[in-house]
Amino acid sequence: MPTTEGTVAVTGANRGIGAAIALALARAGYSVACLTRSGGVPDAGADSALRARLVPIRCDVLDEEAVSAALARAAAGAGGLVGLVNNAGVHTDAKSSELATADYERVMAVNATAVFAVARAAYPHLVRAGGGLIVNIGSFFDKLGVKRNLAYCASKAAVGAITRCLAVEWAAQNIRVVDVAPGYILTDLNREMMAAGPLRAYLDKRIPRGEPGTADEVARLVAALFREDLRFLSGETIYIDGAQGIAH
Repeated sequence: MPTTEGTVAVTGANRGIGAAIALALARAGYSVACLTRSGGVPDAGADSALRARLVPIRCDVLDEEAVSAALARAAAGAGGLVGLVNNAGVHTDAKSSELATADYERVMAVNATAVFAVARAAYPHLVRAGGGLIVNIGSFFDKLGVKRNLAYCASKAAVGAITRCLAVEWAAQNIRVVDVAPGYILTDLNREMMAAGPLRAYLDKRIPRGEPGTADEVARLVAALFREDLRFLSGETIYIDGAQGIAH
């Protein structure tokens, strides 16, 4: 039977998709180490049992010493470290002809390099626990050519490659690695922009179901990957984009 014992670390867990994922994992019974720069956790409302499963850990994913300390703390929690969700990410919008190298490198550092570095730091703890699951949050932009999004698209394509390489290399240690790649997702951070205007009109035409997805839908998919323990599923990119990425 699937188990929900142990601790799962989630980066960028205090808002948006990361917050929804942390709450979904906590509802599934996991202790969730919420790694955020602010040290905050998502709002669990009046549910004291849910709040107790959300452990705040202040951590910048670009600080490798802080990452190592944070994951060691998470591994010392209930049941040891059994999983990781690499969710933290940034975005920049700029014409490629005007994109500063420093801005490009920051997007790559947070969205791709940190995915590898955090997974590497989690590795010995997962081995000690007998294996586990790493879910990297990518994007359906990994397979698209999108104006003004060169850095973001490149970083998310790298997430898919990192996922495949780690899945193959760490399979012998019973560690699975999966890339969950959302399309346009409605969150508290972009609700106003997606509610009306040019972007919403575009999405109504481009997404076959006529509306963006929700953070809860992404979170429930991630929680299911942990809860169901599908041992033969590893190295894949799972798109959750309402079929937009394949629509002609």
